[in-house]
Amino acid sequence: MNPRTFNLCFLGFGNVNRTLVELLRLKEGELRERYGIAWRVTGVASRRIGWLANSEGFDPNVLCGADTPVLDMFAGPQVLGDIDAWLQAAQANVLFEATSLNVENGQPAIDHIRAALDHGAHAITANKGPIVHAYEELRDLAARQGKKFFFESTVMDGVPIFSLFRDTLPAINVKGFKGILNSTTNVILTGMEQGLSFEDSLRKAQELGVAETDASYDVEGWDAAVKVAALVNVVMGVHLRPQQVVRKGIRKLTGEAVRAARIAGLPYKLICRAERTKSGVSASVGPKQVPLTDPMALVSGTSSIIQFETDIFPSLTITEENPGLYATAYGMLADFIRAAGS
Repeated sequence: MNPRTFNLCFLGFGNVNRTLVELLRLKEGELRERYGIAWRVTGVASRRIGWLANSEGFDPNVLCGADTPVLDMFAGPQVLGDIDAWLQAAQANVLFEATSLNVENGQPAIDHIRAALDHGAHAITANKGPIVHAYEELRDLAARQGKKFFFESTVMDGVPIFSLFRDTLPAINVKGFKGILNSTTNVILTGMEQGLSFEDSLRKAQELGVAETDASYDVEGWDAAVKVAALVNVVMGVHLRPQQVVRKGIRKLTGEAVRAARIAGLPYKLICRAERTKSGVSASVGPKQVPLTDPMALVSGTSSIIQFETDIFPSLTITEENPGLYATAYGMLADFIRAAGS
């Protein structure tokens, strides 16, 4: 099989995209031999380093070098002033978009993906903003351009949720779902069950790198609400904004209440829900007590779970145990393989 070479551009060069480059390097032989895919990194951009392009390709071994200062990785690149010029100079075939989430409007990630599709590149993102604020527009634009707009890593890392319904379960009607989709709150609740206060458990999660310095986005339920909106928009086909999800976080739970609930056999979990109604979809995020007979009661630490109710399968459950960065990067790699084979 003669491989086709793809020029890859990485927008946002933090942990996710750097891990993706490492995974691409590790899987390089398999991609070439099994899927007929060759690749080179021709564009790297972030707020810190600007828009850098090299049509001959950057050295992936240098890009993966953890000990190499970021600004020293790029020898002699072309420095551009905006994304359109960058995509053109890099001769981009695929954009991997992994910039920070903007809950309010999904920008500038939406413009990034729109620019990539207009350029004629596939767009793959780990950013939930474009899914909850512009999914239909970007999906339709990709179709008109004959390109793919994929986003498997936006919910439950690289677990195949969106592709499951898109590619594997045709003509399935999703009636609703419930799940545990935020690892930070799950880690905090697990720590509280083990004897810590809310503040101490949060501090431990921050020390482990699970929680951000400002963890309010997770603790107040916004991350979970955005994921619920993304699933409703794509899997259930109903437009829902994160602000329309009824939301309650875990900040008001005390260690005593969490431990008492566990002893009673009804542990607290931050539960995400969505179900079809006569007027559309009802969705919520909030702490709920679940019985030990429910698989969700056994989900702890950074693990996640989701249960779908469909017209064919009354309950279809997917569980992910303690994922790492490779899991998120794998979702983007899998999307790349699917896009390259289209």
